[in-house]
This record gives sequence, C-alpha cells and structure tokens, in this order.
Amino acid sequence: MPSSPSVSVIIATYNYSEVLQYSIGSVLRQTYKDFELLVVGDGCTDDSEKVVSEFRDPRVQWINLPACNKTQAGPNNEGIKRAQGQFIFYLGHDDLWLPNHLHVMVEELKKGATLAYSLAVFVGAQEHKTLVWPPFQYKALTGLPPSAVAHSALAIKKVGYWKMKDQLNGTPCDLELWNRFYLAGLKFQFIPRLTVIKFPAFWRKNIYRDRPSYEQKAWNDRISREPELERTLLLETAQLLSPKSLADAPAPPKLYKELAADFLSETLFRAKQRILIPWKEWRSHRQIK
Repeated sequence: MPSSPSVSVIIATYNYSEVLQYSIGSVLRQTYKDFELLVVGDGCTDDSEKVVSEFRDPRVQWINLPACNKTQAGPNNEGIKRAQGQFIFYLGHDDLWLPNHLHVMVEELKKGATLAYSLAVFVGAQEHKTLVWPPFQYKALTGLPPSAVAHSALAIKKVGYWKMKDQLNGTPCDLELWNRFYLAGLKFQFIPRLTVIKFPAFWRKNIYRDRPSYEQKAWNDRISREPELERTLLLETAQLLSPKSLADAPAPPKLYKELAADFLSETLFRAKQRILIPWKEWRSHRQIK
C-alpha cells in the first residue's frame, strides 16, 4: 500500500479553467516531488475538470463542490478534509510558484515551524512588479498571500477551519485564519526567499468576465527558461534594499548578501556612466574648439 505524501497542495478555483494549466504546471515542476495536488472547484460549471484530467498525473485530483460558496474558504476546507499530507500548502488558481517553493518551505516546517511564509512578487499592469515583504516577526492581523503560506495539518485541529463570509464581518478569510494561528501561540517562520508570482485580481478590471491567461503563459515561459529568476526579480525590485524593510531583519542569508553586493556594484557603475560620459563628451568638445 503506497504511503501518504508529506505535502498536500490545495488549489481553490471557480470557472477560470484558462489559468489552471499554468498553476498546476508550476506545482508539477517543483523540485520537491512528495506531494498530492487537490484542485477543488467552488461549484464550477466550465471545463475545469477537463483541464485537470488532461494532466494524467496520479498526484492530481479534481474535486467539485455541489454549490458555489463565493469564497476560497469552502474549497480550502474541503481540500483540508481530504488532505493526506503532513503539511498544507495553498496556491491561487491564477498564481505561479518558482520550482523551489515546496523545497524551501518544507525544509523550514520540518524544523518545527507551524506556519511558514515566503516572499511574493505581485505583478500589476504593464508588468509593474511589487515585492511583498512581510514582517520577519509576524504581527497581529498581518495579511499574507495564501500562495506564499504553508502550515502543518495538525494546526487546523487546534485553531479550526477557514471561516465563511457570514462569519467574518468583512475581515478577509485568509487574514482571519493567520491571526487565529497567531493568537493560539503557534510558531511562525518567515523564509527570506522569493518563491511566488502573484497576479492580484483586484488590479485587473473584468478579469472574471474576460478570463485572460496570457500573463500566466508569459511568466510560465520565463520560469522555464530562467533558472536564476529569483535573483533577477529581487534585483529588479528596489524595495529589497529598503532600510525600513530590513530594520528588524536577522543576518541576511548568503543569497541576499550577494544581491546587495550586486546591486551596489551596478549602482556605482551606472553612477560612473552618468558622470564620466558627459564629462568626456564635454572635454572632447573643448579640444575640438
């Protein structure tokens, strides 16, 4: 009899089959292979089931709820109830993971963290990118994108399941759940690695009417062809070196020290270019005269 996987990944989805091939693909591309993937439809009526079945991977399961809850809480709870893994991961149906996401998160969870969270890049209009830098020490009512969060399966027994809209008084369901973990005194661990590419729906007008997938395709292709994409994205994001963001940081890992050095070197080079080139042009002009 096969043993249970150590990780259960839950993708909650509703009638947006166009993006599923990319989010599921980013899970199957993980360097950490001991997982099951539960794609849970919130009463889907489109061809999402067909898209999922085409992967023909025994680790991927399709589950469709009989009615729409209009919140990720319903599908997430169903996924948790069916999960066989020791650790629970969430991935937005239109988000992507870099290939090392499961590996770096599981490594920290196995050390004793109850909930772990990593860095995410939010991609906006015209490819504008914002690095979401959460606090190193979690604080009450801090929002964390679910695609960047993982927790132990046992923790749900202590704090309870995701709450539905009528139980929340307007509080986002993910923020409320993380806060319950915090109030229960469970151990949080920030992982200073960029592992998530997020496409916020609230930055995209009419997204659920038009259901575009070109952004996910473009980023999926980029992930496939750029093995150093994490480093590249961090260097592209100026907030990485913000003194305010890093004020309470522990000693930065090697990757971040290297990135800081790269950033400084590049900044000095560009400064020299701005100063020396105009000076050389002026000197040349004077000599011609």
